[in-house]
Amino acid sequence: MALHTPASSGNSYIPLFTTFVHPSAQQRVSDVLASTFLSEGKLVKEFESRLASELGMAHPAALNSGTSALHLALEVAGVGAGDEVILSPQTFIASAITIVQAGAKPVFADIQYETGNIDPADIEHRITPRTKAIMAVHWGGYPCDMTEIKAIADKHNLVVIEDAAHSPGATYQGQPIGSISDFTCFSFQAIKHLTTGDGGALCTRDPEKAREVFRRRWFGIDRANSPMNEIGEREYDLTDVGYKYHLSDYAAALGLANLEGFADRMARRRGLVQQYNEGLTGVPGLTHFERKDDRQSADWLYGFHIENRLAFIRALKAKGVAASVVHDGIDHNTLFGGKRMELTQQRRFDETQIHIPLHDNLTSEQVAYIVDVIRQGW
Repeated sequence: MALHTPASSGNSYIPLFTTFVHPSAQQRVSDVLASTFLSEGKLVKEFESRLASELGMAHPAALNSGTSALHLALEVAGVGAGDEVILSPQTFIASAITIVQAGAKPVFADIQYETGNIDPADIEHRITPRTKAIMAVHWGGYPCDMTEIKAIADKHNLVVIEDAAHSPGATYQGQPIGSISDFTCFSFQAIKHLTTGDGGALCTRDPEKAREVFRRRWFGIDRANSPMNEIGEREYDLTDVGYKYHLSDYAAALGLANLEGFADRMARRRGLVQQYNEGLTGVPGLTHFERKDDRQSADWLYGFHIENRLAFIRALKAKGVAASVVHDGIDHNTLFGGKRMELTQQRRFDETQIHIPLHDNLTSEQVAYIVDVIRQGW
């Protein structure tokens, strides 16, 4: 097999991530700056409307980060002091730290070695009288087993919160992620495949909960029903704690620009994934993650299991290609109670998982080069 060179792929170094900014973004953002209206306004509403109509999200409330979405979901779900939330440790610390912020305790369940997602079979025996919610983290954009998770939640009267930070555009059994569970939290941080620079969204199936989300994202004040009086003050009466979590029009302008052609970009991304799948079939020491036919990943990451991982990382680096675990299990952190050694599949995953470049600037020629490098061995 002919080995492509980094020069022929267009870069001397191929990064794991890049930030996509649509060409129309500069004008959209400039228009906001020229208007001098930078806070939450009509562009935030337009962004939310398009998230619903184009990505199938239920009552999306645009927020200033995915972390804010997680925290607000927990608060609106009624998670508080003394409660427990079951989640996967294969995630970023934001998932668990928001549980601590809400006054609750993160309880880690083991994962599926084949996907990096929470294993429904390991959830039920971790449920206690204090358990309030299950947080399902879709690792790399690949949806969790939501049917099984929902069945457990219904049986024990638990709330389901999806951490879909990696998952705009993913589907499960024909339903868009963002339309399935009680709460779904998205991230639009800079390197996500839909970015507002920094931002997020919280989706809720229940219209009443949605109204609470919209109210509590801005200090707990219902702006739509709190008119200004003659002396220039809104008329309101706070009934619970709210937060300054809303998105700005400045950020929404970038998000609206980046929604242009999103479906086409996702289709192209999935084409690159298919090129990887075909090119890396049968490579000794490489085991692909599982992909079931009843769901479609958002393909934020392209990962697999690898033998001799450090040698693999060094071999790719020497050829100008990034490789990273992105995140190992977070359960070792003292804040979350320290490492639970009985999470045997998480420990296996920590030892062998790896990810290679997948982003909007990646070309098929670069993918061919990366495949060639890997097939040379390490």
